[in-house]
Amino acid sequence: MKAIYKINPKDNVVVALQDLKKGENIPADGKTITLNANIAAGHKIAIANIPEGECIVKYGFPIGTAACNIAAGDWVHTHNTKTRLGDLLDYSYEPSFKPLEPQTPRTFLGYKRKDGKVGIRNEVWIIPTVGCVNSIAKLIEEESQKFLTPELDGIYSYSHPYGCSQLSQDKRNTELALSGLIHHPNAGAVLVLGLGCENSNIDELKKVLGDYDSDRVKFLVCQEHEDEVEDAVKIVEELCRYASQFKREPCSVEHLTIGLKCGGSDGFSGITANPLVGALPDLLIAQGGTAILTEVPEMFGAETILMNRCRSKEVFDKTVDLINNFKKYFMRYNEKIDSNPSPGNKAGGITTLEDKSLGCVQKGGTAPVNDVLRYGQSVHENGLNLLQAPGNDLVASTALAVSGAHMVLFTTGRGTPFGCPVPTVKISSNSELARKKARWIDFDAGKLLTGTELSELAQELLDYVINVASGKQTTKSEAFDKRELAIFKDGVTL
Repeated sequence: MKAIYKINPKDNVVVALQDLKKGENIPADGKTITLNANIAAGHKIAIANIPEGECIVKYGFPIGTAACNIAAGDWVHTHNTKTRLGDLLDYSYEPSFKPLEPQTPRTFLGYKRKDGKVGIRNEVWIIPTVGCVNSIAKLIEEESQKFLTPELDGIYSYSHPYGCSQLSQDKRNTELALSGLIHHPNAGAVLVLGLGCENSNIDELKKVLGDYDSDRVKFLVCQEHEDEVEDAVKIVEELCRYASQFKREPCSVEHLTIGLKCGGSDGFSGITANPLVGALPDLLIAQGGTAILTEVPEMFGAETILMNRCRSKEVFDKTVDLINNFKKYFMRYNEKIDSNPSPGNKAGGITTLEDKSLGCVQKGGTAPVNDVLRYGQSVHENGLNLLQAPGNDLVASTALAVSGAHMVLFTTGRGTPFGCPVPTVKISSNSELARKKARWIDFDAGKLLTGTELSELAQELLDYVINVASGKQTTKSEAFDKRELAIFKDGVTL
């Protein structure tokens, strides 16, 4: 394996692919660079002198400026780099993209629902309106396992701490999130479990939920039943019979929606896992499918790349609002816009938010941006969509599921076992993580560092995704039964 990797010809830094020692000589741009410090794998090395105040360039774009004079061979990281991010910006629409070449759609084995949607799992879900009934929902789940049939992929309850003592947008976010899950096609049937006195009670939730199939969705208010568990279990039995009528059948990938997310990124994420995942939505969208990219704070510093791929001025304006409104959210709390990256990111070699963002947005591939979604809004445009949600792994992944993602492709350089309400595919940026955490990682993008071509590995990943969608494989998070439900909160709790 090579010792270093230069991502873009314009770059004045390279990434160490392995631990390197002070005094080692490395070839770069036709010359030999002597290392002035020990350099950990994933971290950056200057390959030219960078005077104080000059841009440090990676991915072909500035990731910050030199906080002091940096010599060729120096370690480039937080000690000598300053972010260039500021406050709100004005943007101009300078479209620069070309539509993907259409391809013949592949098929997967999915569940065709009566409302025209397609699911990749046939599960029965128990969804509480309020955290007060979480333990009851879990008990109902446990007592209902006897109703499983070969046609069902599982009976699951979801817990969350919200649904009461919430005001304004927080209350609505909870209702939007729960409504999105109730309508999700991976659920063949749903029991909505209320307490009765919460401010996001079932009657309030129905105002946001809209039309629903009364055979598929049932409701129970615990305070209205003498034995709520016994009565709820009877309803779940009925819902299991309803959901068991569905069978897997061939469906075009035009009906497949994938969510794109990264977490615990390292210096390899922008070289391997994120570009690999970016190749996947390009393949899927060329076949008529859909992808959703979120983590708005991790677009800061790379937002113009996405803005210039917007298919119209209208979508561009929505993207500008997406970025600036999220910056205003930070500013309302007197938080710095560049509060990212995390300690783990920095330990892995990511220095500034621009550094992180330029790696992060690669998950969106090269497709035009077709639409921008508010938090809790269902996807209705095929192609690439941007979604309003934070960078937090659990909140963002849940938001992707709420908006209709059938599964989430989750890249990571440091590893995490979590899963959201839909299958969560963990893709490692390096092979060492895939080996060390084999019970967490589903797919190894580190192969790109040892000679595997991106196009070859992207086709392999597409095959894997179609197998997961068809039920031929389950993700590691499903095997762990990791199905966290995290709702975006911003405001007062009564």
